[in-house]
Amino acid sequence: MVNAQEGKTQALRQMRFTRFEELDKEAIMEYIAEAIENQKLGKVVKIEPKKEIVIPSELQNEFENSKALHKAFKELTPGRQREYAEHIAAAKREATRISRLEKCIPMILAKQGLHDKYKNC
Repeated sequence: MVNAQEGKTQALRQMRFTRFEELDKEAIMEYIAEAIENQKLGKVVKIEPKKEIVIPSELQNEFENSKALHKAFKELTPGRQREYAEHIAAAKREATRISRLEKCIPMILAKQGLHDKYKNC
C-alpha cells in the first residue's frame, strides 16, 4: 500500500500493479476484510488540519470597514477563504493587491468562490 498523492492525501492508500501477474488475490481479500473490520469498529484516521489562513492586511482593513463583507467571508468554506486570501496576498505591488481586492469583494458578498465562474463550462 502506498500513499495516493504524497504530501496531499493523509489517509488514502493504493495498491499499484504494473502486470497482471503481480495480483495477489489473497492479500487483496485480507486488506478488504481488514478495512471492513476497521469500519465496523469505528476506526478513523485523524486528518491534520490544513495550514492556517493568513488574511492579507488589505482584506483585514476592508473587514473593519464592512461587517457584511466580514460576515460573508466567514460563511465561505475554508478552501474558498484560502483562495481569496492567497490570491490577494500573492500580488507583489500594493496597487495590484488593492485592485484584486476590489474585484473580489462582489464575489465574496455573493458567496461565490474565486474560480466558480469556470465550473460547469
